[in-house]
Amino acid sequence: MKLFGRIASLAGFTLLVSFFAVPIGLTLLFGGHAEWMPILIGGFIGFIVIVGMSIFNVKRRAVFYGVPIAIVLIGCVVAVPALYKLTKPVVATSDVDLYDYAPNKPGTKAVELGRPASFRIEQDVPIIDGATALYPVYAAFAQAVYPKQDYDPYNSAVMSNRTGSAYENLLAGDVDIIFALGPSEAQRARASELGKELVLTPIGKEAFVFFVNKENPVNGLTQEELRDIYSGKVTNWKEVGGNRSKIRAFQRPADSGSQTALEEFMGDVPIMKAPTEEVADLMSGIITYVADYRNYDGAIGYTFRYYSESMIGNNNIRLLAVDGAEPTVETIRSGAYPITRELYAITARSDNPNVDAFIDWILSDEGQELVEKTGYVGINSAAD
Repeated sequence: MKLFGRIASLAGFTLLVSFFAVPIGLTLLFGGHAEWMPILIGGFIGFIVIVGMSIFNVKRRAVFYGVPIAIVLIGCVVAVPALYKLTKPVVATSDVDLYDYAPNKPGTKAVELGRPASFRIEQDVPIIDGATALYPVYAAFAQAVYPKQDYDPYNSAVMSNRTGSAYENLLAGDVDIIFALGPSEAQRARASELGKELVLTPIGKEAFVFFVNKENPVNGLTQEELRDIYSGKVTNWKEVGGNRSKIRAFQRPADSGSQTALEEFMGDVPIMKAPTEEVADLMSGIITYVADYRNYDGAIGYTFRYYSESMIGNNNIRLLAVDGAEPTVETIRSGAYPITRELYAITARSDNPNVDAFIDWILSDEGQELVEKTGYVGINSAAD
């Protein structure tokens, strides 16, 4: 009877501990954190062994402490390969250096016509600003048309202060033209409050892209699956043909160009609230986070094709096909890639006498040639 009582006590204690351990285990297993399971199991068994030895009056200390400790250590060793991704340093990806694209700089990456432009501005040059991703193309416009001099990318007549700041500068009257995607609802409302009319002139096309770490086995998703992910309806990659791993859907701050593009893509589908640590300030930051080895099986982000492939060039991410179409110049041109966005020259009633003529030139064959040479698709470009 005494032995039976001890066995019953151990069984009861085991059931009590299981009451707490099983839900934790299921949460880890189905929540995309299965790498912790060997440690949980080892700890659970080790703890039960310690209690069992106490109940059965095991006196030898080497056994009393050694066996459960060994069990826990075995669990840790088994977990090491999976936990390695939680401790390996982030793959570094710095923001793009805009000085590489500055107009007239020796060795600049800003493309050239290869001949004198038919239109020139010698004085009253429009002050231009815009999105980081579009700086290479409007730097090329300025290089072809503006006086030959240095233009600092952050403080000159040809600068880039990122989308949100560029809109603020335009509405404040500090710049004449900005080059960006269309405004967010908040930016439109701000313009209306100030009595400003935003005039958007399409100058090119680009693909809005979603991307994962290159180790993620998912190569493509449908538009519906992408909306389900960013609405929070789908939370695990196994639901869309991937591994059993929790999805970490990174976002950008409100009023950034890519966040506005996501809002347009989602339409009436509400976007889930992203945890603070999953909101990337810089567009290069969202690429860095997804490229991070620790996120290889869980992260997804979004950006623009040219920026990710040509300006950042991080080989640790892979752009996803959408509805079976890869994001390429050819699929943007043909319309096969389903998520394209127009690139705009945007004004707000500038008094500069050269603004309209400059935009007309950008829409000319010469301006559109620079759009294509840079790596975007011309606004009037169509499939052959």
